[in-house]
Amino acid sequence: MLTRKQQVLLQFIHERLQAEGVPPSFDEMKDALDLKSKSGIHRLITALEERGFIKRLPNRARALEVIKMPEAWASADDTQDDSTVIHADFGSPRKANIRQVENTNTAPHDEVPAAFSVPVMGKIAAGVPIAAIQDITHSVSVPPEMIGNGEHYALTVEGDSMIDAGIHNGDTVIIQHAATARTGEIVVALVDDEEATLKTFRKNGSEIALEAANPDYATRVFTTDRVKVQGKLVGLIRQYH
Repeated sequence: MLTRKQQVLLQFIHERLQAEGVPPSFDEMKDALDLKSKSGIHRLITALEERGFIKRLPNRARALEVIKMPEAWASADDTQDDSTVIHADFGSPRKANIRQVENTNTAPHDEVPAAFSVPVMGKIAAGVPIAAIQDITHSVSVPPEMIGNGEHYALTVEGDSMIDAGIHNGDTVIIQHAATARTGEIVVALVDDEEATLKTFRKNGSEIALEAANPDYATRVFTTDRVKVQGKLVGLIRQYH
């Protein structure tokens, strides 16, 4: 099964390859699907790749190959929301990790997933904000109990401003996509559409405070129009070397 946006993106890539012999750019895909950022395109591309519909060719820019198309497309009303699932006959299903980012949190009774595969979208600052979320670098396996409803992604932490909250430099944080947050929640916050940071969210009237968990870092305060919540912290993975 594909979501409506996965279906639209796959069709768009297929038609561009048929017409011009090269796939569309990520900016063109973003515009075609009317998305605000390329991170959504990266997640859709990864989902299509894991389901065996497309393949990314290594060491080549913009290199995408369509492996197969669904055998039967189901009609979809364009007014449906993004989580709508379109059912079609895809032939023999390819065995792959179940991805919670596609809202498939259930499995047949005899197939309990050992882990979910979540894309790592780049680095996030736990300190002075760095560049906003970047490209997918790899995926991580996440225990199912760490995953809730909705879409998820992962980020690698840089910095120590959240160390008193147990978040260390080099940790991988699991983020549940969300556009709003409650005071006291740790969030990925996008400041001025340019910088992403991991901080405790506190809202007071027309102001939002992004609070560190380290006394060496000052709390930063912005007007609400300058901060966009990109997700909420739901888990953490740490590797010991």
